[in-house]
Amino acid sequence: MKPITQTPIVILNFKTYLESTGQNALKLAKACEKVAKETGVNIAVAPQHMDIYMLAQEVEIPVFAQHIDPVVAGGHTGSVLLECAYEAGAVGTLINHSEQRMKLADIDEVIKRTSSKDMVSVVCTNNIETSIAAAALGPNFVAVEPPELIGSGIPVSQAEPEVVEGTVDAVQKIDTSVNVLCGAGISTGDDMKAALDLGSVGVLLASGIILAKDPEKALLDLVSKI
Repeated sequence: MKPITQTPIVILNFKTYLESTGQNALKLAKACEKVAKETGVNIAVAPQHMDIYMLAQEVEIPVFAQHIDPVVAGGHTGSVLLECAYEAGAVGTLINHSEQRMKLADIDEVIKRTSSKDMVSVVCTNNIETSIAAAALGPNFVAVEPPELIGSGIPVSQAEPEVVEGTVDAVQKIDTSVNVLCGAGISTGDDMKAALDLGSVGVLLASGIILAKDPEKALLDLVSKI
């Protein structure tokens, strides 16, 4: 499995759309892999948990979990155990997505546990203040996503550029090893270029690609102006 070692980075969150479930997830992941190979852009995918193993077996690009619970092995029915995701082939995980919010202490626990497995941690935040708190915990990435713009088609890099710039500046003051990703409303090459120009090292996105009529074409457009 190819790790995330270069920038710019695109992480595609599959969420729970039917267009990114099961065999559709595999088709989408292969499209991501094709574009990654053609363009040299580092593209990772975050499918639903039950699809992690299938995708990790079939593609060489990084496969992430969408969420990990702050639990250890034992009696935790329905929880997502880090070791299970790791054994399935996940090389990293999203943490604290706006659709799966976590307590600060739990975020800290999951970051520490991912680090123990050399997995990549991507903590999602909603503003500069929470980005500062997240950066202090030492994840690999902070992905800033104002929740009101998620799925809106209005990119944060253009609607609220000060949030991205402010997050980059604030995070670097806390820990220079923590990189910033830009999320919410990202879907086009212009959006991605704007995100990079504001200081982020890549993007976290979902519906703009998943629900596109031609996801592969949409991905090519996304990375066309890098």
